[in-house]
Amino acid sequence: QIQLHESGGGSVQAGGSLRLSCSASGYTDSSICIGWLRQAPGKPRELVASIYSRSRPYYADSVKGRFTISQPNVQNTVYMEMNSLKPEDTAMYYCATVFYHLLSRWKCDEAIQALGAGTNLGYWGQGIQVTVSS
Repeated sequence: QIQLHESGGGSVQAGGSLRLSCSASGYTDSSICIGWLRQAPGKPRELVASIYSRSRPYYADSVKGRFTISQPNVQNTVYMEMNSLKPEDTAMYYCATVFYHLLSRWKCDEAIQALGAGTNLGYWGQGIQVTVSS
């Protein structure tokens, strides 16, 4: 059973930075696909960034140039460095991964987006709050 655990959220002022961590356990495959999704009150869930096999990052247009997703070593921890934070980045952030067999036909970001749309295609962390004040 795969388990995901987020850490690193909190409150910052606009222009500040935070680093989120997603620790994943239970993987039997050497390559992992992990994404960060967020949901603000009254807004749909959106994919923020994803990474597959420690490379091939994907970013939503709203965070390009400000957020960086990385998996620096073979230990299954994925980080998302968030810089130049804006009030509109305020949301609950979730770490998620998909069933490995889906990656034979979908790209990592496509599979994570399908998971985020409400399909039962993988696993979620418990979520962590990020609040950016103006």
